[in-house]
Formats: sequence, C-alpha cells, structure tokens
Amino acid sequence: MTSTLSTPTLSRLATAVAARVTGAVLALGIGYVHVVDQGGIIGDKAPRYVGVGYWIVELVAIAVAVLLVSGRSLRTAWVLALGVGAGPLVGYVLSRGPGMPDYTDDRGNWTEPIGVIAVTLELVLIALTLTVLARRRRA
Repeated sequence: MTSTLSTPTLSRLATAVAARVTGAVLALGIGYVHVVDQGGIIGDKAPRYVGVGYWIVELVAIAVAVLLVSGRSLRTAWVLALGVGAGPLVGYVLSRGPGMPDYTDDRGNWTEPIGVIAVTLELVLIALTLTVLARRRRA
C-alpha cells in the first residue's frame, strides 16, 4: 500500500518549508549584521547594555534558525523570530531618534548603510513571521 500526498498538501508543505528556510536565513542575516556592527563576535559596542543587547539578538537569531530548520517548536521559533526582527528595529528607531542613555552617537544617522541593511532584514522577517503566524492561526 503506497501513500501519496495530494497536490494541495504538497504545495502547503513546500510553502511551509520555504517560509522556515527563509526565516532562518533572515534571522542569521540579522545576527550577522549585528556581529559586524559591533566589531566581531566578542565586539565592543558601548555602552555595555547596547553590546549585551547585540549579543542577545545574535544568540536568539541562531536559536531561531536552528528551530526553524529542524522543524521543532515552530510556534516558539516564529514568536522568537518576531523578537529578532522587532527588538533591534525598536533599538534602531530609539538610537536614531531621541537617543538612548549614554548612547547618542547615532542620533539622526538614519541612512548608515549597515543600519539600512539591518532594518530591511528586520522588516522582511517581521512581515514573514506575521504572515506565517496568521496562517497558522486560521488553519
């Protein structure tokens, strides 16, 4: 007895896998941009709380990628992916806008190339995550 999947089922499966792989790549891209911006893995981003925030983004980005690619804890993975996109985006807006305590070097610097790359990756990851979560909720 052979089991076959219907075309709509295969299509949904392929879409889900493509979304997971895309989400993993986006999360790793966000993590990578933050590693580069802080000057390497150990990097020195001042003030200290900003550097710690970078490390958190980088570590959670790796966790998200692993969870999405492995297919484990997908709801958790997508919620964490939302954080990987939204957390740094909020930091970007605050650091470029009003500034943050002891961190005003980037005020008004909205077009810094590495920042624009990060924001683009973050917005795409947020859009993908919200789409996936909305579809999962409807299903």
